[in-house]
Amino acid sequence: MPANIDYEQLIASIGDAVIVADASGTITLWNPAAERIFGFTQSDALGQSLDLIIPQRLQQRHWEGYHKTMQTGQTRYGNDLLRVPAVHKDGRPLSIAFTVALLYSEAHAITGIAAVIRDDTERFNEERSLRKRLAELEARVAS
Repeated sequence: MPANIDYEQLIASIGDAVIVADASGTITLWNPAAERIFGFTQSDALGQSLDLIIPQRLQQRHWEGYHKTMQTGQTRYGNDLLRVPAVHKDGRPLSIAFTVALLYSEAHAITGIAAVIRDDTERFNEERSLRKRLAELEARVAS
């Protein structure tokens, strides 16, 4: 028999951000790790649009995919790690890596989406720096 798991405690104590949004994209769950990563408190985020953390230049593309997923019940990101830009409360850019899970009612209607998110900014910046350094070294060798 499986152990009795306190899911609220799990979500509150996990190191990755857990964000849940309803079918319209309104944030309904925001854990402490989401506060740490994005800078918005739970009271800042709950009831707000996911636009809170999506760079403005990517919002239209995000919503096209989000609404299509809500209509079709299909996402290509269910098992794949997705890496995208995000924005912190103070305006600084972030790079995040996440997976998503669709949430369903007992009648099997889509009720929203859950995302488990990690701050990937440091890795992204290191890779960008390495690519730049490699390009400089290749240019030096070629000349």
